[in-house]
Amino acid sequence: MCANKTTPTQPFARRHHICLPFESEQHYSECVADPVKYREFLTQQFEQYPELFPAQFSTGYQFHSRYRQKKQDLVLRRIKLKATGKVFTIRPSFVMPYGVARTDEVEKTLYLRKDGVSFESLVYAFGRDLNYWERMWNSLGRNSLVGATVKDPAKLPPKLVADEKVTWLGGEEVLVATTVGAGCFLGVGLASDTSTPALEAAYGEFKQEAQELDQTYAPETVTTDGFRSTRLAWRQLFPGVSLILCFLHGVLKVMERCRGALRKQVLDRVWHCYQAQTPRQFSQRSRRLGEWAKKGLTGAVLEMVLKVCGHRADYLLAYAHPGAARTTNAVDRLMNYQDRLLYAMRYLHGKGEKARLAVRAMALQWNFHPYSARVRRENPGRQSPFADLNGFQYHGNWLHNLLIAASMGGHRL
Repeated sequence: MCANKTTPTQPFARRHHICLPFESEQHYSECVADPVKYREFLTQQFEQYPELFPAQFSTGYQFHSRYRQKKQDLVLRRIKLKATGKVFTIRPSFVMPYGVARTDEVEKTLYLRKDGVSFESLVYAFGRDLNYWERMWNSLGRNSLVGATVKDPAKLPPKLVADEKVTWLGGEEVLVATTVGAGCFLGVGLASDTSTPALEAAYGEFKQEAQELDQTYAPETVTTDGFRSTRLAWRQLFPGVSLILCFLHGVLKVMERCRGALRKQVLDRVWHCYQAQTPRQFSQRSRRLGEWAKKGLTGAVLEMVLKVCGHRADYLLAYAHPGAARTTNAVDRLMNYQDRLLYAMRYLHGKGEKARLAVRAMALQWNFHPYSARVRRENPGRQSPFADLNGFQYHGNWLHNLLIAASMGGHRL
């Protein structure tokens, strides 16, 4: 079974690698050979993208050492911060972490993972072996999901949507606790059961990473279904958060209990409540719905409609927070992607940490995947979920962009 940990395991070395977008391999070689040119490049990059560097970089540094990465026959330089004495390796984005490959050589192969292409198929088409591709893809999940995705603390979404996806790990049922904001995965954690402590630990990974970016961060609202353990977990993590109840879940429960003309008649009235523009209007429509239901409905349909009306106060809370999600559609759309990929993988395998890295890798790949040509054509300027959230990209290629955004493992040091 998976282990519920509030502190993710992060390799020490990954946190001390600064990944930058050099113009080309030739440009990189020239910088390595000429310290003056290298320093000019680092200064320019720091002025443009300070979030990719450690906090004390501005106080000064010195070139510390160099070494040859044998796998890619590449010289890497280290710098030492004057303020702290910490040493960081500068890595170009055209090389994968730990020098396992040139980025452009594996980018298209890893891209196919977004559509659930199996590792066996990747081996058949591109060579190597299963472990090579699986380890490379899973290693993406070692980065901070929030830190790599959100590059400005001010852009941390104040209004979130959360839900759990049921899946299987080694044949046993587990939950993928998923947090979504601004169209991106911001948290995915594995919970071994539906208890509040298990879900609190799983959702707690998001809190830890978000507060590493902004120590004072707390979401204004979180939209969830009515599952008690989910709501208690979020209340424990952020005591001041407003928990908004998903209206769609109530509608779906009503829909399951009626058929034909009656279904349309009932759902039209239920959605009429949802379309209310003000709290007062919603309350009036909800009361009228309850009165109508008592006169014209019976059995399970009546019971569920009255239950929806009984949650009036929970639904009204959304009107106090303009812009907050009133349904969990935002997380459902992304969990559909999760579901397709997990099914293609025949669900999760291996030990808990391997499974945890897998769900994080698929989340991070979604955040950086390029939109289709049709979307880009019909919506000029839209490139990827990451670009939508941050307003820019570091690089035109999705994998280069991901590696650069995950400089220092996505952490702020």
